[in-house]
Amino acid sequence: MAALRTLLPRVRAPLRPWPGCPAPRSFSSGAGFEYIVTAKKGKNSNVGLIQLNRPKVLNALCDGLMVELNQALQDFEEDSAVGAIVLTGGEKAFAAGADIKEMQNHTFQDCYSGAFLSHWDRLTRVKKPIIAAVNGYALGGGCELAMMCDIIYAGEKAQFGQPEILIGTIPGAGGTQRLTRAVGKSLAMEMVLTGDWISAQDAKQAGLVSKIFPVETLVEEAIQCAEKIASNSKIVTAMAKESVNAAFEMTLTEGIKLEKKLFYSTFATEDQKEGMTAFVEKRKANFKDQ
Repeated sequence: MAALRTLLPRVRAPLRPWPGCPAPRSFSSGAGFEYIVTAKKGKNSNVGLIQLNRPKVLNALCDGLMVELNQALQDFEEDSAVGAIVLTGGEKAFAAGADIKEMQNHTFQDCYSGAFLSHWDRLTRVKKPIIAAVNGYALGGGCELAMMCDIIYAGEKAQFGQPEILIGTIPGAGGTQRLTRAVGKSLAMEMVLTGDWISAQDAKQAGLVSKIFPVETLVEEAIQCAEKIASNSKIVTAMAKESVNAAFEMTLTEGIKLEKKLFYSTFATEDQKEGMTAFVEKRKANFKDQ
């Protein structure tokens, strides 16, 4: 979460202090954003791309950025043409952490009464699959944001970490929980207690990321994966995502019961009939998302 100040001494390029993010603004669908850039990608424009865009501060996650991110996620969720989403940053940083200047003077009462960071996990409630394309630093809140996604692709120079301990706090947006589930207790405990980072290669070996690509091709590779996902039935894809995510919340017995229910539910869809018929007829399925 709060990793930016920890990172700054290690970055050779000088960074000027920046003003705090302005108060969150409301955005209607299609409106311009200040801290992110959005676009539709893919041959069929069926992939939603969201790029974090505060490069001067290594994409520090201020409240205004998170409000915009949530709005963009809602827009793509409601867009019937979009079947998957790619979330990325810049080549130097996916996101180097939360905006420390916004939070440094918060009190316990501020955090508790205001449910501080409670809107950060909107991403986890999106039904469409989300791929994080991580180049450069994914530290603190940036690492937590990537872990909220369904798939993580990493550039070969990416670095992951939860260094909040070095500035006198702990992860507050799921870092201690999701990291432990992804890489196991020992490595997660070491990263959280020391503040040390791991490379893309170590992250892949530990199971945090699924694939590593050259920096310059990472986003395109993520878009290609998203296109492949988007070509399937959107309603069945949502069921598959729900079932996999349930594995982190349920016992094995409960999870298998849910999987069976969702499996049976696919037989109520037109896409299941089309998919199996196309397989038998040795042709490509034409899914209607129904």
